[in-house]
Amino acid sequence: MVCLGTDAPGSEAALALADAHDEVEAAVGMHPHDATRWAEEGDRIVELARRASAIGECGLDFYRDLSPRDVQLAVLRAQIELAGDLDLPIVVHCRDAFRELYEEIESSGAGPRTVLHCWTGGPRWTRRFRELGVTFSFAGPITFEKGDTVRLAAAEAPIDRTMVETDSPYLTPPPHRRDPNEPANVVAVGHALADVWGLDRAEVARVTSATAARVFRRG
Repeated sequence: MVCLGTDAPGSEAALALADAHDEVEAAVGMHPHDATRWAEEGDRIVELARRASAIGECGLDFYRDLSPRDVQLAVLRAQIELAGDLDLPIVVHCRDAFRELYEEIESSGAGPRTVLHCWTGGPRWTRRFRELGVTFSFAGPITFEKGDTVRLAAAEAPIDRTMVETDSPYLTPPPHRRDPNEPANVVAVGHALADVWGLDRAEVARVTSATAARVFRRG
């Protein structure tokens, strides 16, 4: 399992959890919602990153726009650079900013180290991003009744560059939509991927687990 930080305190908590449990890895980063805090917390995140298995959750969110877009872009670039300096994968959030994120990943050459967290882009953007060498990570939306766009996207994702996640405590799969999400529900995401790909569920579990181990350098 990978626990993601979204700011300096959350990144410290993720590292503490990873230190306490051998099966947990930690990512440290600054979420785009809080990008304005990079000026005060960025140095601490850079320091913490030396103990992490990945950088993130970072990215762009032009839907809620809780931080100015130019600040989001600057903070994303700083974290892409940090991931490159430390040779770590980077876990990226994207909402209503597919073109801008594509341009940043393409221009930085960071595609092979990029994980597109909770991917909800449609098939067209999936085809474009896959040419950059990214890894796609699907979460609860692929299980939703109205998740056809995400399922069409999953059909375009390379099987050997796809992972499953929950984004706990959010995006709980049915029939537990009103409950907080938890890591155990990742099974439902894997089952949905198996249906999309027409593969045995055990094979999807094997392949996505192998991808996660490779990306986060486990085993």
